[in-house]
Amino acid sequence: MKKTGKKGITLHVGENFDTVAKRVANAWHRAERGEDVHEHHVTFASWEALSSVMTKKRYELLRYVRHHPVRSVAALARDIGRDYKRVHEDVEALTGIGLIERGVGLRGLRAPFDQIQTTISI
Repeated sequence: MKKTGKKGITLHVGENFDTVAKRVANAWHRAERGEDVHEHHVTFASWEALSSVMTKKRYELLRYVRHHPVRSVAALARDIGRDYKRVHEDVEALTGIGLIERGVGLRGLRAPFDQIQTTISI
């Protein structure tokens, strides 16, 4: 990932196994040489896989969390005026791919990235 001064993540769609393996090996070798390797990548097998996780509502939720700290899923649901169960499902999906962090040591929910880049292989 390019150094932009912002913390980012790259979502990859449709990459083959060899491409993913090369990216991992490259980062591994750079780490062995003592270089800082602070890259965040998530790979989806297909467009359908990405779009099942990154829905419009989840994108809106992610943007809200990025700019407005929240203590809990319940507080988030109240803030954005949505049903708790649906917000909980959305938070779990975004946590599962690393776009939202929560848990021990964190006070509430946070979206740690300033930007999301997407590469789509065709």
